Amino acid sequence: MTLPRIVLLTTGGTIAGASDAASGPDEYTAGAIAGEALLASVPGLRERADILVEPCLALDSRDMGPEDWLTVARAARELIAREDVTGVVVTHGTDTLEETALALELLLPAAKPVVITGAMRPADAVSSDGPANLLDAVRVAIDPAARGRGALVVFAEQVLPARGVRKAHSARLDAFTAADGAVGATRPEVRFFRPPAPRPEALPWPDARLPRVEVVFVAAGTSPQWLEAACDMGARGIVLALTGNGSVPDAWREAIRRVTLAGVPVVRASRCGAGFVGHRRVDVELGTVAAGRLSPAQARVALSLAIAGADASAFAPIALTDGRPHQSS
Repeated sequence: MTLPRIVLLTTGGTIAGASDAASGPDEYTAGAIAGEALLASVPGLRERADILVEPCLALDSRDMGPEDWLTVARAARELIAREDVTGVVVTHGTDTLEETALALELLLPAAKPVVITGAMRPADAVSSDGPANLLDAVRVAIDPAARGRGALVVFAEQVLPARGVRKAHSARLDAFTAADGAVGATRPEVRFFRPPAPRPEALPWPDARLPRVEVVFVAAGTSPQWLEAACDMGARGIVLALTGNGSVPDAWREAIRRVTLAGVPVVRASRCGAGFVGHRRVDVELGTVAAGRLSPAQARVALSLAIAGADASAFAPIALTDGRPHQSS
């Protein structure tokens, strides 16, 4: 029997981390272990799929930036274009996994599965979660039901949509959640809870460096001068990590209005770890746009890619579309 072909696209991270023997598992070097060694740590994995390893990056994801999103997306795009490839599994550090995952979701066609996974404990830790996550990611990537769903994050036996996913805990093994909840699970078998939703076309591929978008964290009494400082530093878009459901302090209203009138898009996001920021009257008054299900970090990715495609208005459908199949009436 011919096995489905999966390409393991490695980018580094804790899942490929090697501990410092003198310091213990909390001190390690991310991305130190090669992809072939990761595969060898999962018994029976090669009996499920014909897996090719494609090294892409070897970074701690805290050091990743917009150019790295494009590097990973470009490599994945070339791989899924191959007729012999069933799907792609991307190993990634957890610190900024949500950002790369959304970039892949927005730039790649959805026909073939692109599954992102990682680990909270390094590869050589006694209780490493990487092997189980890698096994589950491959199991999802070879499942026919994963087709047409865009980028997926597989972590701690959950299948999460890339759009709205976020790292919600700094240490737990089930560190990731999604605004709309999981779309599937991996145990005892891979299963999806709902059919794929209709998906928009991928965003235009950036033809230059991504435009600078900054996240400004707004706490009690934070000066709106930080908004102006971001613009002075060359930001072409700004995401505000606001309190509650994206509440705008009165002291910030005029500064925001000046910025949006100058043509710089401003997104209202929430600094809360969960919840939806919907369109409100304040957006009409100030010219802002709501972040919807996106965390401030993901809103930054989406806004940067939308501006790069010369259409900042593309941000709203990304953030606010519910991503669920609509029932016919």
